[in-house]
Amino acid sequence: MLKILKTEWLKIRNYPAFWLVMLMTALSYPGVNLLFWYQFKEITKKELATGKMVKMLLGNPFAFPETFHTTAFFSSIFVFIPAIVVMLLITNEYTYKTNRQNIIDGWSRNAFILAKFFDVLLITLLVSLLYTVIAYIIGTLATESLASVNIWKGAKYIPLFMLQTFSQLSIAFLIGFLVRKAFIALGIFVFYSIILENAAAAIAREKFYDLGRFLPLEISDRLIPVPAFIGRFDEKSYAGKIAAVDTHIVYTIVLTALVWGLVYIVNKRRDL
Repeated sequence: MLKILKTEWLKIRNYPAFWLVMLMTALSYPGVNLLFWYQFKEITKKELATGKMVKMLLGNPFAFPETFHTTAFFSSIFVFIPAIVVMLLITNEYTYKTNRQNIIDGWSRNAFILAKFFDVLLITLLVSLLYTVIAYIIGTLATESLASVNIWKGAKYIPLFMLQTFSQLSIAFLIGFLVRKAFIALGIFVFYSIILENAAAAIAREKFYDLGRFLPLEISDRLIPVPAFIGRFDEKSYAGKIAAVDTHIVYTIVLTALVWGLVYIVNKRRDL
């Protein structure tokens, strides 16, 4: 196990693209949340009827404990950035034939997949830690009286965000693993995640009894519904989305297990 982790570290350590994209992740996640928080403050601090009405209607979605939900939702928009890292890590194995060299050096095929599993898990943990720190900082700044609230009441969104991220990064890994060409894999994932699935989910929501909820990324997207301040505009629909979270936890776990099962089967039968 330690040998596998050490080998993966040696691959990543001197890989500039990895650190560049991780830097983009480290900047984009706090950036988008701070931007929305700043815009919210600008609107609600106005001594006008509009500002007071907005604050009365929405409350403070960035204060504890709601900050964990709001920040998770906005952070999930940028999952495609760490997905780039995941796809680069697997496609590089085939570009530079390091997967073959690992086998020559005595690794089993299962050990190779295990190493990649740890890569995806590690990136998931780093992204989830970043999200948690951002949520806590914004919540601390936005909450008027910390002593009067249960800070960790909304912390259930931390494991939900982690599960969502791991599931979607696993799908990104599968695409890179099957395609084996970095730019083609990136193109497929970005087009599918941003355009194709969103369009299909919207059409299915209107025409096909919301069957779009079973689409690969949509399954885990529904782990984190829209924040409560948006849900107030359609409380019946929002209540339904919250109630469906537990079901989508099961769907997400099953889908993720199937993804890694498929990776295992293909890797076992694929020529080096």
